[in-house]
Amino acid sequence: MGYIFDFNDSRDYETRFERVRNSYALNLELELFLKMVDPEPGSSVLDIGCGTGRSLEPLLNRGLNLTGVDPSPYMLDIANERLGDKADLHRAFAEDLPFDDNSFNHAFFLTSLEFTDRPAKAIEEACRVAKDKVFVCAFNKYAPLNMIRRLKGIFIRNILSQARFFSILEIRQTAFDILGDVPIDWKTTLQFPFSSSKICHWIEQRPLVQKSPFGTIIGMVIIPVPKFKTRPLSLKIRAQGRYNPVTGFAMNRSKEDL
Repeated sequence: MGYIFDFNDSRDYETRFERVRNSYALNLELELFLKMVDPEPGSSVLDIGCGTGRSLEPLLNRGLNLTGVDPSPYMLDIANERLGDKADLHRAFAEDLPFDDNSFNHAFFLTSLEFTDRPAKAIEEACRVAKDKVFVCAFNKYAPLNMIRRLKGIFIRNILSQARFFSILEIRQTAFDILGDVPIDWKTTLQFPFSSSKICHWIEQRPLVQKSPFGTIIGMVIIPVPKFKTRPLSLKIRAQGRYNPVTGFAMNRSKEDL
């Protein structure tokens, strides 16, 4: 089930984005999602752990069919107010999505996997319902800022004290355990968490910088290529039996008939 945001958590979550630094971080996460997934207009996208709808709002004008799920009714109430009928919202858990196989082109977690009870099962469900790409955006446990957050969470309760932090290798290995050796690509962002200047933003977009294993946020694309197990089948060959030639064919005609 994981951690479900209550009424106070939902309000605190919204308050966080009144700070420029947090809004800047969300924008970087969405830029990474759009760059790595590149959803085409008309494609269907599922936001797993959509929260208050802030991660869906910037996608509204891109011609996408948007769906969001979240276990918290308080978060969904705010999302409904923000998005209206522009996105299809459901109360559901990441580990048990109420959708058929291959229902969406893409599915993504935007720093929501951290609050699930069984993250491997959540990724498995995402790969089940998405047929093209699954995008996992998560807090990097080895980033300097996240190390401070983890230490702070021991002494001061906040939203992130309920979060689980991941490494690139952990998410990658989880995907391999579920799907086998499927195509995976990763990048990181928010290399400079204490500055939102234009220069820092330009540096954040450099491909070499995004390959740093110490960025605050991990972005990983998983392509859920289906795997099929085959087993050889024994062939039954019938022995050729004796038979009499069928009359009426040229090979059976007498010399007098030729």
